[in-house]
Amino acid sequence: MTRLYWMRLLTGLSVIVLFTLHALRIYELPFLEKLEHLAYDSRVKIAMPGTQDTRIVIVDIDEKSLARVGRWPWGRHQMAVITENLFNHYRVLALGFDLIFAERDESSGLQVLDRLAQGAMQNQPAFLLEYNRMRPALERDERFARSLRGRPVLLGFYFRPLGEQNPTRFGALPDPVITLEELGQVNLPLVKASGFGANLPVLRNAAQNGGFLDNPLVDPDGVHRSLPLLQEFEGRIYQSLTLSLVRTILADPPVTLGIGPTTRRSLRATSGLEWLGLGPHHIPVDEQAAILIPYRGPPGSFPYLSAVDILDKKINPALLNDAIVLVGSTAPGLMDLRVTPVHPVFPGVEIHANIISGMLDGTIKRRAPYYVWLEVGSFLVIGALMLLLAPRLSPVYGLYIACGLWIVIAWSNALFWRRGDMVIPMASPTILTLVLFFIHSSFGVVWISWRNSKRMRLFAQHLPAARLNQLHRSGDPLTTRVRKEELTVLLVNIRAFSLMAERLPSEELEQMVRVYLNRMTGIIHDHRGTLDRYMGDAIMAFWGAPGDNPHHAREALRCALEMLRVADELKDEFQTKGWPSLRISIGMNSGEMQVGDLGSDFRPAFTVAGEAVNQARRLETLTKRYGLSLVVGSGTCQALPEVIFRDLDRIRPRGMAEAVTIFSPEGFVNEVGADARTALDTYHQALACYRDQNWEEARQRFRLLLERDPEQSIYELYLARIRHLAQRPPGPGWDGVFPPAR
Repeated sequence: MTRLYWMRLLTGLSVIVLFTLHALRIYELPFLEKLEHLAYDSRVKIAMPGTQDTRIVIVDIDEKSLARVGRWPWGRHQMAVITENLFNHYRVLALGFDLIFAERDESSGLQVLDRLAQGAMQNQPAFLLEYNRMRPALERDERFARSLRGRPVLLGFYFRPLGEQNPTRFGALPDPVITLEELGQVNLPLVKASGFGANLPVLRNAAQNGGFLDNPLVDPDGVHRSLPLLQEFEGRIYQSLTLSLVRTILADPPVTLGIGPTTRRSLRATSGLEWLGLGPHHIPVDEQAAILIPYRGPPGSFPYLSAVDILDKKINPALLNDAIVLVGSTAPGLMDLRVTPVHPVFPGVEIHANIISGMLDGTIKRRAPYYVWLEVGSFLVIGALMLLLAPRLSPVYGLYIACGLWIVIAWSNALFWRRGDMVIPMASPTILTLVLFFIHSSFGVVWISWRNSKRMRLFAQHLPAARLNQLHRSGDPLTTRVRKEELTVLLVNIRAFSLMAERLPSEELEQMVRVYLNRMTGIIHDHRGTLDRYMGDAIMAFWGAPGDNPHHAREALRCALEMLRVADELKDEFQTKGWPSLRISIGMNSGEMQVGDLGSDFRPAFTVAGEAVNQARRLETLTKRYGLSLVVGSGTCQALPEVIFRDLDRIRPRGMAEAVTIFSPEGFVNEVGADARTALDTYHQALACYRDQNWEEARQRFRLLLERDPEQSIYELYLARIRHLAQRPPGPGWDGVFPPAR
């Protein structure tokens, strides 16, 4: 495996470890927490039913009520009338005040009368008689307390957060739900308070119970997503107003703690708290006894009634019969505003209504402590797919894997949410998949760039820069992978080069070879050929790779003809410099051959191999036999119907049973004249007689051709063969190969 692979693997593992530390709350990643909140908020908005729950009614101290009764705070006698009307006239089931009555109501003037009765008017019987008659009615706190007694009324209070300097304590707290002593050795990591603000003792004693209204678990972005049902203060555990109301409706069952099965072995170290039991009812909570607020919809998901209409008994009793009532305020200046996932301005009293509704319906979502292992498990699966499988595939398939993982994450999350009421982290596995895909893609780009640069360096040895850039821009695959292709290969050699090397001084030999190789290589490049290698004075090139070239045979032939022309020009140049006369021989063949990097790790070699290449090498060595400079194989002849070829001979390459025909090009169809065609036809007739063993007819025709063109040594070659074969006939079934097999 390459170093790049290990770097990719280690980088991906580091990211997985970092995400795991975040999931285990060992090292926080704030951006992941923000994204998780956004994902949760989106799911809440999508899944909320959007219906109105008429079982819970909010009595609103709204602008209409303030305009009718007066500014807040109202007198306690008015609160007493509201309470009495709700129970006596409207017959509500339970009543909770999202208000705190911490100070005495002195608006009746009773304190002034008390001072008079104890001072200047203490000797006035008429005054004292009237004073004693009026005093009970002017005791407005007591008046309110009398309206609370014996009724399922619950008062709210708030706690001061732990760590607050000089926390205040005023009013009287209700009885706790449970104490730490009663819990024994179970360690509850509940929210702890340092102070409180509660109701007057007279009201606290009159009310059936109470609960806290504050939410110390507001998320860092200020959004109310969860709320604790229990808080600890000085070793005592108190319940929220919502829990107190639900318990009141359920006949006040005791609160039991549900410990998850996976944490029972560690009760001494942690609570593993998963639910609160209210008789047969279980409320899902986290380790801090907090619930996820089950929002039904935007503000207005519960009926709102004006408080002044309750005072005046203007409401239809059917709207309140057996209802759970919360008294709060939405008036400007009094409105208890909260930021929630479903709306940025949400009445605090309606948050309590949503919680009560969710607890009664059993729609509270669960977020148990051990869900973290589902998250960590998803990290392992994602890591295995993105780090082990994706690198073995192309970037496109890596993208398919990432998209598949995103679909699975979204689908499984929705399934857990809807079917199991389970809140499973969604942002972290989604972002992890994205990060690992980015790592995979980035390293893939680096790998491809490195591989391409390596290929470019390799191809730069075989192709000119302009041709290489053209192939790169065209999108032709510059692959070094070995594969079979139909190509054309050419070999060119200097005849008698060994004698030249012996006669010339080293410096002049170097100059001569450089001039020759530069000119021939330039011709190869001009005809879109790929330089394979130099072998001393020999040059090997091929056409058709890299990059597709359907006219590879034509380009190669034109290149060969150009080489012969330039070689004639170089003769004069070499003679002026005192160098030996230049003669070259070229062998060329077309056919299926292997092409690609057939080198080693130490030295790559983009080259061709196969029988078609071997035949081209043999053809180059045969040129001298026929007195020619260029000989081509049958593959090239078949690939170029627009070229007129001379059938030279039949040969049997070493290791092959079948004979092959070799050719020499006479020129393109439009370039060969009538006389040349006539001579060529006569030649082919003579050759046919020769292969039919009609020696006399063949001899006559070849002699005629030799008389017309004495410089064609091939005619003499065949005349010599005819003399030999006429004395020693090859017999029937001869395939034309000389010497014939005996």
